[in-house]
Amino acid sequence: MLSFAPEIIFKIGKFPVSNTLLDTLLVDIILIGGALYVGKKITSIPSNPVQNISEWVVETFYSLTESVSQNAASKIFPYFITFFLFILFINWSALIPGVGTIGFFHGHELVPLFRGATSDLNTTLGLALVSVAATHVLSIRTIGIKDYLSRYFSFNPINLFIGVLEIISEITKVVSLSFRLFGNIYAGEVVLITVSSIFAFAFPLPFLMLEVIVGIVQALVFSMLTMAFMAILTTSHNKAH
Repeated sequence: MLSFAPEIIFKIGKFPVSNTLLDTLLVDIILIGGALYVGKKITSIPSNPVQNISEWVVETFYSLTESVSQNAASKIFPYFITFFLFILFINWSALIPGVGTIGFFHGHELVPLFRGATSDLNTTLGLALVSVAATHVLSIRTIGIKDYLSRYFSFNPINLFIGVLEIISEITKVVSLSFRLFGNIYAGEVVLITVSSIFAFAFPLPFLMLEVIVGIVQALVFSMLTMAFMAILTTSHNKAH
């Protein structure tokens, strides 16, 4: 049975290194290595499929960002595409053969060396906090501190009450973003582990394909919600009214 808490593999001093952290580092290496490879192979006329796919992804997602937030698209897009790719690769990393199955036994339980990081609430909570914090920093840089604060604070009692509700909604964003991603990925891994332990060979394949789709959908949901929140908060509060 997959535990809620990640398993500690080793410690560096007092700092515990879990299997979900190792999975995060693995994905970081893949993404950074892929970016460096594509960067070295870039030509004015695309001559390899990797560059063609990369350009298609960038153009598609940038057009989507422009359709939501025209004025701030260039500022929002880096966050949007980074969240999407990072979460997508982490979700898919759990489907790599060996991840979650290769490790060592602690008593009668297998402790895997790698475990999908988004099945760890610590990871999804961290992503949600970064998303919300980046949204507010971008808002201040785009519309200015005065316009930013006017969204939450006012001498008008009605607007002040609305501002309090806005602050509460920012807290609920962290909860909803983190638990939505964690819940879907964790549940999917539990289903795969259960099915694979009962059946072998072809039967688990439909569930595996379903998790591939879920990985894409959850990465897209998280990144698009972040993009939408950024688009809203980078719009002047005075203009919105």
